[in-house]
Amino acid sequence: MKLWKKNLMLLFFVVILVVSPLVILKNAEFSGADEQAEEVIKEINKDYEPWINPLFEPASGEIESLLFVLQAAIGAAILGFGFGRLSAKKNIGSENK
Repeated sequence: MKLWKKNLMLLFFVVILVVSPLVILKNAEFSGADEQAEEVIKEINKDYEPWINPLFEPASGEIESLLFVLQAAIGAAILGFGFGRLSAKKNIGSENK
């Protein structure tokens, strides 16, 4: 199988993995650890005020989770590309000797 077909299949599966929870669990609450921690702190200390307010507030928790996952995926892709380039350079150098 050609490399571009494998990559296209992987991309298709990634899209399915990202979109399927949003479709299957329509009324589910996807809250992050920061939000849960803030709720617990407010229960303990009623006068708690966050130090910093967010610059951008997504429309829903699902969108926020999606943006977080995309950010992690982009970071992983950049790191994977970098490590792949480094290991490829080492392999090319060893073949010439």
